[in-house]
Amino acid sequence: LGIKDMAGLMKPAAAKVLIGALRNEYPDIPIHVHTHDTGGIGVASMLESLRCGADIVHGALDSMSGTTSQPSLGALVSSVEQLESRNQKAVDANGVAIQPLKIEKLVELSDYWDVVRGHYAPFEQGARSTSSDVFVHEMPGGQYTNLMIQSQSLGLSRQWKEVKKAYAEANMLLGDIIKVTPSSKVVGDLAQFMVINKLSKSDVIEKVEELNLPKSVVEFLQGQLGQPVGGFPEPLRTRVLARAGLQPIRGRPGASLPPFDFVTHRRELEHKYRAASVQHGLKISARDVISAVLFPQVFDEYMKFREKYSEEVGYLPTEAFLSPMRVGEEYHFPIEQGKTLITKLVSVSQDPDANGYREVFFELNGVSRMVKVRDNSVAPDKKSSVAVERADPTIAGHVGASMPGTVVDIRCKSGDRVSKGDQLLVLSAMKMETVISAPISGKMKRVVVEIGDFVAVEDLLAEITPD
Repeated sequence: LGIKDMAGLMKPAAAKVLIGALRNEYPDIPIHVHTHDTGGIGVASMLESLRCGADIVHGALDSMSGTTSQPSLGALVSSVEQLESRNQKAVDANGVAIQPLKIEKLVELSDYWDVVRGHYAPFEQGARSTSSDVFVHEMPGGQYTNLMIQSQSLGLSRQWKEVKKAYAEANMLLGDIIKVTPSSKVVGDLAQFMVINKLSKSDVIEKVEELNLPKSVVEFLQGQLGQPVGGFPEPLRTRVLARAGLQPIRGRPGASLPPFDFVTHRRELEHKYRAASVQHGLKISARDVISAVLFPQVFDEYMKFREKYSEEVGYLPTEAFLSPMRVGEEYHFPIEQGKTLITKLVSVSQDPDANGYREVFFELNGVSRMVKVRDNSVAPDKKSSVAVERADPTIAGHVGASMPGTVVDIRCKSGDRVSKGDQLLVLSAMKMETVISAPISGKMKRVVVEIGDFVAVEDLLAEITPD
C-alpha cells in the first residue's frame, strides 16, 4: 500500500490514525509512506508512521533534504537506531542480505551530493526555509519551486504571497481536487491567471463566460485528465465548456483515443530532423518518438539544441556546461574508453563584430582553434516585445492578451468571419498555454501579432469589426 503525501500535510497525529488503521486491516501487506518536508514536520510524521507499522518511509540525503524535498534520511536513521535494536541486523529479502543503513555511510554520500548541489546553486530559487502556510494552500512539494520560478517569469516575483493564496482559491474552484502532476499544474495555472488578471474566486464564477482561461484548466474541466473523485464543480464546468464549444468526456479519456501510427510518425521525425542526422549522426529512437508525441513543442526545442550542439555536450564536465570558462582555464574530459580531450581557453576578442559575434580562441589537445560565438548581451533579440499596441477595454472588438507569453499558434486571418467564442490564437509561457477566443461575433479586421512574438498582458492581439 502506497501513501503519497505530495504536499507534506500528514501530521504525526494523522499518521497514527491512518497507518494504524491500515496495518490493522491489512497486517501482511507492506506499507510505503512518501512525504515532503515543506511544513517542517516530515521527520516526526515518518517516525510516527514507522512506530504505527509502516514498513518503508522515504527520505533524502541530508544535503538534499528539507523544505520542499523529503525529510532528512540521516535524522530518520539516527532516530530509528535508538528505537529498534533490530535495525543493526541484516534483513533477509528472498535470500539477499540487506544491510542496515549506517549514519557514517550516509554522511559520506551527503557530502558528495553537497558538492554536486553547489554546481547547480545558481538555479536554486525555491523555498529557503520551512513554511507552515502549506497547510493552507496545500501545494505539492514537487510543484512549489517550479511554480515559484514560473511566477517570476510571468512578472509575479513580488506577488508570490498572492499566488499562494490564489492557489488555495483555485483549488476550491476546481472542486478541491487531488493535486499531483498533472492536476496540480491545472491549479497553479489558474492561480497565476487569477493574480495576473486581479480576479478573486467570486470574480471567476461571475465572469467565467468572458474569461480566456488557461488551456490546461479547460482541458481538465472537459475531462481530458479523467474523472476526479467527487465529480466536477458545477455549474462552473458546464459554463466553461459551453464558452469553449466543447463536449464533456465521459469515463477514461484514453479509451476514446484513435489508434496512433508510431511507425509513420517516426519517419516524419526522421525527415524533419534529417539535418541533425547528416551533420551529427543523430538517430531518432523509440524514446524520441514517444517524447515527440506527448510533448511536441518541448521535443522540438530539444532537437534544435541537439542540431546546434550535437550530443557531445553530454561529455562536458558540469562546471564547463553551466558556467563560462575563464581565460587560461583547462578541462580534461573523456569521450570514450582511452580517449580524452584537453580543452584550454586562450582568449576572447574584446569587441564584437557588426553582427554581435566575438572570436573565441582555444586549444584542443594542443592544436589552436577559433570559433565565432554570438554575444547576446550586445546583440539582443529585436523581437523580444513586438506587440506595442494596447487593447482598449471599452472597444468590444479589441482582443487583448490575458497572460504574458509567446504567440505559438494563430487560427484566424484578416477578413475571416468569427463567432463569439471561436479560438483565435494560442499563447504559451513556461509550458502554460492560453487559448484566446473571440469576445464578439464579426469580421476579423486585422491580426496584430505573428507566431513567435512575445506579448504582455493587455497587449492588442487582434481586432474584430462587430456585426
